[in-house]
Parts: sequence; C-alpha cells; structure tokens
Amino acid sequence: MLRGSLWVLYWLAGCCWAEDFSPWLEEFQPSSLSQQQQIEELNWFKQAAQPYQGMTIRAISERINTHWYEATVIAPLFYQLTGIKVIHEISGEDDVVKKLQSQMELGTNYYDIYVSDSDLIGGHFRSRKIVNLSQFMQHQGKAVTLPTLDIQDFIGLAFTTDPYGDLLQLPDQQFANLYWYRQDWFERPGLKQQFEAIFGYPLAVPVNWSAYEDIAEFFTEHVKEIDGQKVYGHMDYGKRDPSLGWRISDAWLSMAGMGDVGLPNGVPVDEWGIRRHGCRPVGASMRRGGALDSPAAIYAIQKYVDWLKRYAPPEAQKMTFSQAGAEIAKGHIAQQIFWYTAFIADLSLPDLAVTDENGLPLWRVAPSPRGAYWQPGMKSGYQDVGAWTLVKSTPLKRQQAAWLYAQFNVAKTVSLRKTMVGLTPIRQSDVSSAAFSQRSQELGGLVEFYQSNARNEWTPTGLNVPNYPALSSLWWQYIGRASDHGEAVPQIMKELAQSMDLALAKIGKESPGPCSPKLISAQQAELWLAHPGSPKPKLENEKPPGKTLNYSELLKQWQP
Repeated sequence: MLRGSLWVLYWLAGCCWAEDFSPWLEEFQPSSLSQQQQIEELNWFKQAAQPYQGMTIRAISERINTHWYEATVIAPLFYQLTGIKVIHEISGEDDVVKKLQSQMELGTNYYDIYVSDSDLIGGHFRSRKIVNLSQFMQHQGKAVTLPTLDIQDFIGLAFTTDPYGDLLQLPDQQFANLYWYRQDWFERPGLKQQFEAIFGYPLAVPVNWSAYEDIAEFFTEHVKEIDGQKVYGHMDYGKRDPSLGWRISDAWLSMAGMGDVGLPNGVPVDEWGIRRHGCRPVGASMRRGGALDSPAAIYAIQKYVDWLKRYAPPEAQKMTFSQAGAEIAKGHIAQQIFWYTAFIADLSLPDLAVTDENGLPLWRVAPSPRGAYWQPGMKSGYQDVGAWTLVKSTPLKRQQAAWLYAQFNVAKTVSLRKTMVGLTPIRQSDVSSAAFSQRSQELGGLVEFYQSNARNEWTPTGLNVPNYPALSSLWWQYIGRASDHGEAVPQIMKELAQSMDLALAKIGKESPGPCSPKLISAQQAELWLAHPGSPKPKLENEKPPGKTLNYSELLKQWQP
C-alpha cells in the first residue's frame, strides 16, 4: 500500500518512480509538509544540484546533538540525492569561531560554510566579509534558493538580521537558557511544609532571585539529604576557563536587570553593559555611560559567586561548562537558574536518576527568575541561535553548492524531523505542529516555551557588540578572578569595564566605519547614575521578599 501511494504521489509530481525518494521520505518523518510536497522539494534539490554534482564541500559546526544528526544522517542523504559530498566537521565552539575569524582575516577558504552563532552578528555586519543572504538570494544565489524556503517561517530572524533589515545568517538551530528544577521534590508535602515554616511563603517555582536564593539555602543547608543522598540547592561552574565567559555574557547581567528595556537587546545599554549611540558603541564603564561596573552588575556577579560557594557542590568551583553540564543528571541537584535546553535530549533518557520508571522527566523548565534590578520590557534570558553563514572569500560556485546544503538542513521536508531529534526548533510551522505538541509531557516545558511569544524575550548577543571574539575573552579572565581566586567583585568589575572600554577603542581604530566603536568623553559616574535608565543607582534593598508561583501559573506567562 505504501509503495503504491508513493508511486502515485511521485507521478503527480511529474517524476518517474517513487522509490527514488523513499529513503528520504522514510527518514524525514514527521514533516509539516504532505508527502507530495516533500517529494516536490526533494526533486527541486535534485534538479538544482546538477551543475554541482561531483563537488565536495566542507562545513563546520559546534558539538551538539542537532549537528551530529546533520553530519551523520542529513549530509549522507544530501549526497545521495544531489551528488554533492559534504564533509560536515563537528568541533568545539571556540574552534569554530577561531576558524571563521581566520578565514575572514586571511581570505583563505578553509570551509565553504559555517554554522556560526548569531552572537557574532555585530562583527559580521561591520566587517562586510560575510555574504548578505538577502542580496544573495535575489542575485547570485537565486537559481539555488529553494522556492519553498519560506523565510518568514523562521522564528529567529530578528537575531540574524543587520540594522538595515538584511539577513546575514540563516537560522539552523536554537535553544534557550531556562530555569530547571526537580518538580518531584518541590511537590513533596513534607518539604513544602518545612520550607514555608522557615521562609514564610510556598515552595514553588521562584519568580525572583530572592526566592531562588532561599530555595538554594533550603535544600543545601536545611534538607541536606533526600532518600539517603546528599543534595544541593544550586548548580553552576566557576573555573577560570574560556567557557566561564559564556556563563556571564549569555545574559546573566540582564537577568539581574543591569541593562535597559528593549528587545532583542537593551537600548541604549545592552546586557553586556555597552552603551551605543545609533549603531555606534561608545563605552562600557559608567564613566562613559555604560553599566559594566554599575551597582546592578556588581550585584549580579556577587550573587553568582556567593551562590556557587554556598549552595553548589564544592567541586563545581573547579568545573568548566562541559564538566558541569552532566552534573544534574546524577539526581542530587534541586534547581539550576541557568540551564541550556539543548541538553533536554540527553536528560530525557529513561535510565537516569532524573526520570521516572516510564522515562518521563521528574524535572521541569520554567521562566527564569529575575534579579532585583530587572524591569518589565527587558530581555529575560539568553537564546543561542546557530545559523548558516557564508564568507565572501569562498568561491561563488562553492558558495552556491554550500547554500544548497544549508537549505536542505532547514527545508520543511527536513526541519521537523531534525527538531524532534535535536530539540532545537527554528520554524513556527514545526513548533506549532501536532507532532511537537504531542511531546509536551516528555519534554518538561520545552514545548510550552517555544509555542509561546515568551521565546522572543530570550535573545542572543546583539548588534552593538562589534567584535565578539575580541571582547568575549575579557569575561572569563576577569570573572574567574572572583569565582576561582576569590578576589573582590567591585574592583574586578571596575577593571573589566575599563578593559572593555580600551578594547572597544582599539576595535574602532583598527576597523573604522560609520558603526565602529568610538568612546565618548569620560564623566563622573554619578552624572550617569542620575540619568533615567541604565546605569542604575544602587537599590536600598537588593533582596526584596521572595516570591514563587505554582508551575501551572507560571506557564500562563508563556501563553500567546
């Protein structure tokens, strides 16, 4: 019956016999398209690729489940369909960035296409070394641009578009950092009674940092053990290592409320503490109107250090990002304020200590609690968007062949199946599909998050960071002195802000242009603190009363 149905569909598509496409139709299920529509897309790729048959192209991306699926399943099927062989390399995030930067600077074609984090968008549009995809699709790449690509179906376009409205990167995967907690522990009557007796309000999902801190103290210092196992109320990592930079630059300061109101990034001061005039960054220190050494920034980093030392496992202080990522699967962590949803696939295995006998999660993800300086209209957290990126130094024919491969990975024929594997959705048609909705129970809140408008409040680094690789290294070098070496936070943040100013000035001199950094004159910090918005003066009380909500009530915040 299946073969007969496929033959009819393929015949309707004007092709020869349906079994030509059966391997792809079998693998790429479910799909938001009908089988006939899938056949039509597959046939388009087969025809469009004919001038490039026999070519071998090289792609590179970071090491997450989504990209493993692309490299091991999608790339071979693309080759079988088109005759274009793809060497899709999987590497560390730092390595991908270094190779991309090297290719941009030297003009040597190491790779034909990159999955580059949209965090680099500020440098991409200023460098003018990245292919403008809006123009490419209309001109040199028109013949190899999928008619059914449906750009407006992508949910992360705001993060990969330059200030002039042109698309520079095509979203391939995205995931957010959300609050994670052990729902089964939070629902135990004895623990609920004990918490309320001590703190005076219900044990539930924390809305603010005060409640998060109380819950961290509760599990670490009051509960201490559950079912015979030592437990902790917080998890993080603190080794002075490059990965520490992601921990802080990935919106930790905006969660505290350091920056200004505005989406996708604060205006005029963003979550890095950088002030901009128009498209031009003008400073990060309070003396230049920035906020990186402001009371809100000091509050944010002091809380990070204090919680790490008081409430996390002692070994966490010497852990890196990759080492800390697997810790909550051991079943001894009550909550984590900052947890990447890219790990959901790994944390849903049935034999883990955090899933029940049916393989369903004992945990949930929820809206991130907010710090004392946070205000409505600010971003609520970080969302990583890895996006297909072409470099101008790549020869045109190789760009065109690589563009076909990139589109194949995100075409509607493929994207829903890829979403179900990697859980890093990129299309509205996928997140609103029945297949995705049906996985709600096993994904612990991920479906609800991506089906809501709240996902727009979780955003990547924005356009006003003019050179992400050059500036991002400052974070771990300075913050590590507090987390790993125990130095005083106010002095560290003052030095970090000054170093960020110097780095911005250097970038502006080396790469002059209408949107290049240009520091404004230094003034007394008190003058800027008296202005509305960020930098914000120190609050009299940085720990207001703790507030929690039941999970069902919090999910209502995510309703469209």
